[in-house]
Amino acid sequence: MSSFKILVVASAAVTLTVAAANAADLGIAPACPPGAVVVGPGACAPPPVAYEFSGWYLRGNLGMTNQSVRSLNLVPLPPAFAGETITTPFLSFDSSPLFGLGAGYQVNNWLRVDATGEYRSSSHFHGQQVDKSGAITLPDDYTASKSEWLFLANAYVDLGTWWCITPFIGAGIGTSQVSINNFMDTGATQSGATILSTTYFDNHSQWNFAWALYAGLSYQVTPAFNVELTYRYVDLGPGQTGTPHAFDGTVIPTSPFVFKDITSSDIMFGMRWKLGEPVAPVQPSFVRKG
Repeated sequence: MSSFKILVVASAAVTLTVAAANAADLGIAPACPPGAVVVGPGACAPPPVAYEFSGWYLRGNLGMTNQSVRSLNLVPLPPAFAGETITTPFLSFDSSPLFGLGAGYQVNNWLRVDATGEYRSSSHFHGQQVDKSGAITLPDDYTASKSEWLFLANAYVDLGTWWCITPFIGAGIGTSQVSINNFMDTGATQSGATILSTTYFDNHSQWNFAWALYAGLSYQVTPAFNVELTYRYVDLGPGQTGTPHAFDGTVIPTSPFVFKDITSSDIMFGMRWKLGEPVAPVQPSFVRKG
């Protein structure tokens, strides 16, 4: 009886082997285990690896600013300037670097949110205004430095992925601390005779409401690591100088200067590290996320 059982098992194995070979010759796909992929006649591949992802990520940003200010005014305007005409030939900031860190959450394939903190380093300011009263023209040249801390809560919409590249748009709201330092007004005064004068202003910082708009591209280097190139328009709010002093330190009873509507067009290089997901190379391919 044992010999008969062995003979039956051996015959069944031979029959299955011949059937599989005939199916391969006829182009019929073999029966693969659930989840496996047919890769050729008589061959199955294991199912694709399903990466586990917690949804949380960390991020870092490096970038350069391109800042501007809508106007620079003494507020309120002193009575001495009533009836005079003040023109502004130029107001400009030098570019400066920015550095930021943050943490966020990938809600689904198209929506993610994060919170970021950023230091925008010192940017040199140059400005000039010309005061005209009748036949008298008095110029003023301004110099200062400006820096900010910027904190934003952001939301981004990923617009799809092609060959590991994902375009996205976003928006953020938060707060900025604008610091105006070393403001100096070098100009001329008219009191019987025209004389040169220099006024120094104390440093001053203030917190403002801030908002931002984003547009960029993200590239998936590995399932756990993305790099980004982003354009951001950010409104930082106003800035203000401190108390004015004469060259000898005497306090001058005049108004502070107000920098109105400070904005910036930033270019940023960013990196995102997803948490709870293994690191493995990603092969570029045409993939459209739903």
